[in-house]
Amino acid sequence: MSKKLHLVSLGCTKNLVDSEVMLGRLKTYELTDDATQADVIIVNTCGFIDAAKEESINTVLTLHEGRKKGSLLVMSGCLSERYKEELQAQMPEIDIFTGVGDYERIDQLIASRQSTFSPEVYLANENSNRIITGSNYHAYIKIAEGCNQQCSFCAIPSFKGKLHSRTLASIQKEVRNLVAEGFYDFSFISQDSSSYGRDMGLQDGLIELIDAVEAVEGVKSARILYLYPSTTTLKLINAIADSKVFQTYYDMPIQHIDDGMLKIMKRGFGEQKTVELLMHMKSKPGAFIRTSVIAGHPGESEEAFEKLCAFMEDFGFDRFNTFAYSNEETTPAYTMEQLPKKTIEKRTQILGEIGRQSMHTSLKRMVGKTITVVIDGESSEHEYLLSARPLAWAVEIDGEILINDTSELDIVFGKTYQARITELAGEQLLATLLNEK
Repeated sequence: MSKKLHLVSLGCTKNLVDSEVMLGRLKTYELTDDATQADVIIVNTCGFIDAAKEESINTVLTLHEGRKKGSLLVMSGCLSERYKEELQAQMPEIDIFTGVGDYERIDQLIASRQSTFSPEVYLANENSNRIITGSNYHAYIKIAEGCNQQCSFCAIPSFKGKLHSRTLASIQKEVRNLVAEGFYDFSFISQDSSSYGRDMGLQDGLIELIDAVEAVEGVKSARILYLYPSTTTLKLINAIADSKVFQTYYDMPIQHIDDGMLKIMKRGFGEQKTVELLMHMKSKPGAFIRTSVIAGHPGESEEAFEKLCAFMEDFGFDRFNTFAYSNEETTPAYTMEQLPKKTIEKRTQILGEIGRQSMHTSLKRMVGKTITVVIDGESSEHEYLLSARPLAWAVEIDGEILINDTSELDIVFGKTYQARITELAGEQLLATLLNEK
């Protein structure tokens, strides 16, 4: 009888890729959704901000309480890397600790029941043999690890290190291998994707990546996530818009728009250049623009906050996330004078509402349009509705469209169709399928 494995991947999609690598190394295990029946339980943790850290700890403790006798509980990822000494001293519930360098050795660690923290950060490549989860047509491709930026609020460089990019040949080979397995839609990710290749001497690394991916026959759709303002160029924006494969999709977290705050945050770019980039993106036909902002960073005056709110209301982002400032040790902002918690909460709520209104306006603009969608499956809303995603949207984070009329077409999950958006019901778009794509 094969042993059973239960794996929980927390945090970002970059973490998900590493979790998929571990699944690939543990192919002999039977995957189970029931942690109480698992012989091995792995939690790939997130250590970015307080909320993520709490979720990671609570998840581990909950799984420990319900696990069966003799099972192994493994804690991996960013949280265990960032607090390796403290967690090993304070959490006897964990059998094996490992950080961000040993995903491809997880089978060896389990076999030897040893904890280890490699000095190097692991970066998946074309030979990782990971098991793609959640989709039969879409995959994330991690193009780099680490980050050379010095944002005041971010602790990631302290435990992920400097930028380390994969070669173009490695990325292209992985894409080609996945296309051979039936995947046709790809999201390219890293901490600072627009810096890709700079550590290898590539000045326009992402543009070269776009060319390399376009050369792979069978890629229907792609997008790049996590651009950084000071490393994003007008040339790159043009290359994305001109690509026949890459969606005109711009995901560039700006974090703030006030000059003074951007300087305090050590963001590298001021308001004028940030707006110039955003307006250039907005000028591209069919552009979809996503960003994120931080509410309540130390030094944020009421005037600066109001300026941010006004900009977020006026610009017309398709989506934006608001993060409440989290005071993280090892960051420059940690020792700054902190804003009251109530102020941070209030500002987060205000920006969150602006974000909801901005998304509503974006969705409303889509009514009447004909777009390409991929059918993901039956909707959780109702058994007679299908859940679809426009190929122009990122997986999971941008939402879904509900198909309430299939026009009697044969439906295959994971296949693309032409659809017409018929109405916006609340915050939900409804559509009719027209034909296969």
